[in-house]
Amino acid sequence: MTRTVLLTGFEPFNKETINPAWEAVRALAGVEGDGYRVEVRQLPCVFGAAGEVLRAAIDELRPAVVIAVGQAGGRVDLSVERIAINIDDAPIPDNAQCQLVDQPVVEGGPAAYFSTLPIKAIVTRLRDSGLPASVSQTAGTFVCNHVFYSLMHQTVGRDIRAGFIHIPYLPQQAAAHPGAPSMALAEVVRGLTMALEAALLVGDDICVAGGAVD
Repeated sequence: MTRTVLLTGFEPFNKETINPAWEAVRALAGVEGDGYRVEVRQLPCVFGAAGEVLRAAIDELRPAVVIAVGQAGGRVDLSVERIAINIDDAPIPDNAQCQLVDQPVVEGGPAAYFSTLPIKAIVTRLRDSGLPASVSQTAGTFVCNHVFYSLMHQTVGRDIRAGFIHIPYLPQQAAAHPGAPSMALAEVVRGLTMALEAALLVGDDICVAGGAVD
């Protein structure tokens, strides 16, 4: 039986001309591996609408794994997110010029959801392969966290492993942001491939230190 893996990436936002998340995700469209096939969807960088597009894709594809991917300019590694929080508090407007402040993602929803991906196994595999990676304790409060929380809310009680990974700028973006770290597209694609395969193959997550002091 071939299982479906759904990967999502955002359209460009905040005056960027590309989004590394979408560039990496679309490079994996239609890829087939040992018992799986990758489907991809682009999400609008818009509160509300992004979650609606995500819901429609999940209902259509009925995936075994969903990994949402987002740009985190300034981060130095592949950041596998641990927790999504029920708050929209935008430092900038989204692509529909909406800037939500102190609003819940889901009215009456839980304060937070944990990823159901084997996050530490993923990070360990990435590091062992030579890719910089870490467990992240925050997905921010912009549209990335909005999608992450929406994803986890939508998959409660369903046999779907789900979570979020933040990635750095691509080199061509970093060139316009002096001092900003970057990662080559091929390396990001390699990392996402390893992450989705770990999500399919690893049962219980491994128990290794992955927390933060601050």
